[in-house]
Amino acid sequence: MGWARHQVRLLLCAIQFLTRVPTPSLATFQPDWITRSARYFSLVGQGVGAICAVMLVLVERIWSAPVGAVLALAVGLLITGAFHEDGLADTADGLGGGQTPARRLEIMKDSRIGTYGVCALVLALALKGTVLATTRVETAALMLLAAHGLGRAAAVAVMRLTPYAPSGEAGKWKPVPDGVRTVETLVALLIALWPLAFLPLNAALAGLAGGGALAIGLALLARRLIGGHTGDVLGAVEQVFEVGFLLGAAALA
Repeated sequence: MGWARHQVRLLLCAIQFLTRVPTPSLATFQPDWITRSARYFSLVGQGVGAICAVMLVLVERIWSAPVGAVLALAVGLLITGAFHEDGLADTADGLGGGQTPARRLEIMKDSRIGTYGVCALVLALALKGTVLATTRVETAALMLLAAHGLGRAAAVAVMRLTPYAPSGEAGKWKPVPDGVRTVETLVALLIALWPLAFLPLNAALAGLAGGGALAIGLALLARRLIGGHTGDVLGAVEQVFEVGFLLGAAALA
């Protein structure tokens, strides 16, 4: 019973960290719970994706596919407080505008958004919206559900496989000494995989290839330019995985 109660606490912690959804307060909160709750990041992502998918299907039946796509993206932004999109914008500004690792990290901490950040956000939202609007709505809904969970799992994998940027100060993401454990990463990945069973195999594989390529490329770029990941980089990884997955899956769905 104690183990199950702790897992519920970690799930609530993941919901509180990744979304704006009201949850019971955690009176006995411990500093490492956010890191330990990473195992449930993909499950929280699937919850967000499920709500977006329902919005997509309902609005498409009332109005049209483009309206459904826009509102599906909008409800996702509302639920998460644009948490990952903020990371994408900050990462684009920092990696694109800085000349040294220290300067790139300084730009990423700046709350103001620059040209690179605006362009990254517009491109990501436009690509996701266009894919959702031009794909059969039932398939698009499943793709959306899968993309949200897998995108969070990709961020957890980057947390496990790359170091925290050595000259960065803890911000959105505050690592603990032992970091995300291998078993926690595997749990997050396993949870993220089940929606793929409802997609055509070739579409699922193409989505994984597209999302994985963009996420790996961004993680390697961040490793080279700032020495590892930050909270903003993790948000950007989640976003580029979503874009790559939707593009890849839609190509063969």
